[in-house]
Amino acid sequence: MTLLFAIERHLHRTQIPPSRFGRNAVNDPRLVHDLRRGREPRDAMAIRVLAYIAACEAQVDA
Repeated sequence: MTLLFAIERHLHRTQIPPSRFGRNAVNDPRLVHDLRRGREPRDAMAIRVLAYIAACEAQVDA
């Protein structure tokens, strides 16, 4: 699964705006927009984003 796919799935599930997600996850409101346009994140950023998604899902499941 790609990072963008994981983000898109999370956005669909939570119904939060892409800019809010980027700001909350890595303090970058343009993150999702830039990824949709082909930006390639570094490994450290991808890890932070996936950790943020996992933490959000853990809160929902709890």
